[in-house]
Amino acid sequence: MADNRKVIDCRRFPTDKPCSIVISGTEDDVLDLAVLHATSVHGHQDAPELREKIRSMMQDEFDADATQAA
Repeated sequence: MADNRKVIDCRRFPTDKPCSIVISGTEDDVLDLAVLHATSVHGHQDAPELREKIRSMMQDEFDADATQAA
């Protein structure tokens, strides 16, 4: 598999504002869009800690699909 797609589901983040956004793509694309979403919608600050938290919550797209189907 040449392009290992990643996915992140905003519902898995603890937040005061419920959200149903799911982002998938390359790891770099998902990270950039998830940070943009977290800062613009949820009011987080773009900091290394936020980026590390987001990166740690990413799943391989195939694994995430399997988890949701179960």
